[in-house]
Amino acid sequence: MNLPIETPAVLVDLDIARRNVRAFQAYADRHGIRVRPHIKTHKLPQMAELQLEAGAVGITCQKVSEAEAMVDGSARIKDVLITYNILGEAKLARLARLNERLTLSVVADNAAVVDGLSDYFSGAQKPLTVLVECNTGADRCGVATPDEAAALARRIVEAAGLRFGGLMTYPPVGAAARVQSFMSEARRLIEADGLQVPTVTSGGTPSMMQAAEAPVATEYRPGTYIYNDRSLVARGVATWDDCALTVLATVVSVPAPNRAIIDAGSKILTSDLLGLSGYGHVLGRDDIRIDQLSEEHGRLVSDGPIGLKVGEQLRVVPNHACVVTNMVDAVHVIEGGEPKAEWSVVARGHVL
Repeated sequence: MNLPIETPAVLVDLDIARRNVRAFQAYADRHGIRVRPHIKTHKLPQMAELQLEAGAVGITCQKVSEAEAMVDGSARIKDVLITYNILGEAKLARLARLNERLTLSVVADNAAVVDGLSDYFSGAQKPLTVLVECNTGADRCGVATPDEAAALARRIVEAAGLRFGGLMTYPPVGAAARVQSFMSEARRLIEADGLQVPTVTSGGTPSMMQAAEAPVATEYRPGTYIYNDRSLVARGVATWDDCALTVLATVVSVPAPNRAIIDAGSKILTSDLLGLSGYGHVLGRDDIRIDQLSEEHGRLVSDGPIGLKVGEQLRVVPNHACVVTNMVDAVHVIEGGEPKAEWSVVARGHVL
């Protein structure tokens, strides 16, 4: 049965999202881990409120503008961590305004960022909390050694207008042992200087059910877990029934017995592969591959007769849910199997 929704459209099954959120919150509660979900996956104040109601202590954002949009969208968001090096006077001015409105923390992995934050906040009435970002194997941002972490922590403590908030990492999948080793040594060195380490925060959905294997971490920041996607099913940490976000598409052409075209191309499914072959999974049709995308067309192929008709709707689990969210102005909320609401993606495009 086709849904009364124009396609292509992004659907979010609220029942599945709630179940996903509660499952990890229950795990974290059992192990005494605070949950601070990353909202880059959904960019929706309503979903952040759902996570807070389940027990999250606050939210994680990636950019200043993203945090502004989320805070403006919900009075219940009162504690935000921005996990990104922040540079430039315009961003710092907006950061200062945010800092006056709520409990705010940011991260830094180098002296230039710390000094820039200090120069701006040195005259502020309220200091800015700064965590040291550590590289525990993902090789993106982060100081390279515990000694460097301790040195940067000292610099933050000595900097005017700043308060040292602890340590942060975004590790590779399955790196609990490295998180435990690196962060424990960094904490030891910092405490040896007579300083406190209020928070050690880690993250990543693929490894979230192993978070307790790094007990040094007091907080965890999963993002994609609220929706899940094809990449997480491929990793074996979710099933198709756990995927709350799907793309609703319509078959617009069946030009050959084993080929069909849908109205969802790279402008909604995106070109992210994440090591996979193809551009999404058609629910209920394991025999179909989405082997090619152009901007507005998705090509579906099968080894035998594809068995689709023009006008038929399909639901596709994307490879990567987080980037799909940022492609649309609104998502269609499904509850009890029926369309219930349309929510504006308020933090869409907020990348400054």
